[in-house]
Amino acid sequence: MACGHCADAVTEEIERIAGVTAVTVDVGAGRVTVTSDGPLDIADVRAAVEEAGYELTGADA
Repeated sequence: MACGHCADAVTEEIERIAGVTAVTVDVGAGRVTVTSDGPLDIADVRAAVEEAGYELTGADA
């Protein structure tokens, strides 16, 4: 992710997942933090990120 538009796109897609209560994007670090009211299926998060045009990477991917 390189800009605020990128962050907005990812945020909007992840916020559509049932149970998500907050999404924080750090564009500089390329990091997204998701808060939810219960467990999330990583496949749902991955699909949301891919729908926004990006790839989920990292230890929890």
